[in-house]
Amino acid sequence: MQWRQAPSRCAAACALALLVAGYGARAAAPVAPPPSRLERWFDPANAPFIPIPEIDTAPHSGLTLGVIPTWLRTNTRDEIERIIAPDIIHSQYFGWGSRMRILGYPSADTQWSVVGGLKQRVEREFDGRYLTGQTRSGEFSWSVEAIYDRSGTRRFFGLGNQSVRANETSYVDNQALVAASIGRNFTPWLQLAYVVRPRYVEVLPAVLRGLPSIATLFPALEGIGSEHELQHSAMLTYDTRDSLVIPHSGARYIIYDGFVSRALGSSVSYRFFGAEARHYWAFGPDVTLAWHAAARYMPAAGNAPFWALSSLGGDRSVTAEREPLRGYGADRFIDRNMFATGIELRTRVASSNAFGTQVSLEVAPFVDAGKVFAEPGASPFSKLHATPGFGVRGVASPFVVGYVDIGFAHGKAAVFSGIDYPF
Repeated sequence: MQWRQAPSRCAAACALALLVAGYGARAAAPVAPPPSRLERWFDPANAPFIPIPEIDTAPHSGLTLGVIPTWLRTNTRDEIERIIAPDIIHSQYFGWGSRMRILGYPSADTQWSVVGGLKQRVEREFDGRYLTGQTRSGEFSWSVEAIYDRSGTRRFFGLGNQSVRANETSYVDNQALVAASIGRNFTPWLQLAYVVRPRYVEVLPAVLRGLPSIATLFPALEGIGSEHELQHSAMLTYDTRDSLVIPHSGARYIIYDGFVSRALGSSVSYRFFGAEARHYWAFGPDVTLAWHAAARYMPAAGNAPFWALSSLGGDRSVTAEREPLRGYGADRFIDRNMFATGIELRTRVASSNAFGTQVSLEVAPFVDAGKVFAEPGASPFSKLHATPGFGVRGVASPFVVGYVDIGFAHGKAAVFSGIDYPF
């Protein structure tokens, strides 16, 4: 199961993969004498590390600029097994900051990462996770993740599929959680998992100038202030993909059911269930057609905080929580129930060796569509929001994918960067 990630982590990894792909193209050039002085810092064969510029322009987050000196370590199979990537950044809203990232890929079965950072004002972040049994070749798979995230750029536009930009508000989202899952693998394709997640969420007044605070326009909204929950869920997965990270063929189907109850120590109560499907068709070694669809329903949500409702918007598919709509910022549309779908054509246009590993560059035109709605009997297919767009991805097989996606809605562009495919 996936959890919400701090945008900074995604932007850095995306920049890494795309810049590695670019360096790879240079590495394939004819052999020349070793560079000297500053030139060696921009030569993949001689640089002590990769100096990567960082540009984060995701909707709602403002402009963040920085530099990421990045070290890669590869194994004997020319696969990346560790990335060390600190940075120094400047945020349009929160001043100077710094972060440290260490990502480990010891095998196809196990991954881990530690990311932490802070800015001069407001924002703090930490995300540590460990996953093993990902290939489901053994009897069990398990994962654990701990997150603390204090974000000052969250937005809320109101509930419903027709919420308007004129009602845009802001708030500080201060939350901490621990998520643990254990999965019983009946076969390499079939798994039943149990997930438990204690979470504390504090919704605080806005700190951004020019936008009203969430409580000003929506004083009766459930979830303002502080709440805590203990979420339980079960998830049945059937997965025939040829790769967990960079799939070219196969499919993944998930059905899930979960709840939060005051009777078990939470300050709120709600229930949710849903399903997700992803399918991949390979048209030769360089072209993959990827499709996904998801639906989430909340039959008992009268006491649910707004941040626990079904969400549509942004660039990430997070199973049992949110779905992408890449013409809008994260969580643009929120309500009890949600339907989303999308399709993209991933085409490799360049490939080479760089830094001891195989890297390639992909382009991917895409279309996302979806809606949120309050009544469970409403049609999930009418009045869909649709956003076409175009993506560029850097792929360092077999574990690292970075992307920059540009989506369009109402004549405006939204730009996202991240690690891993959106779905």
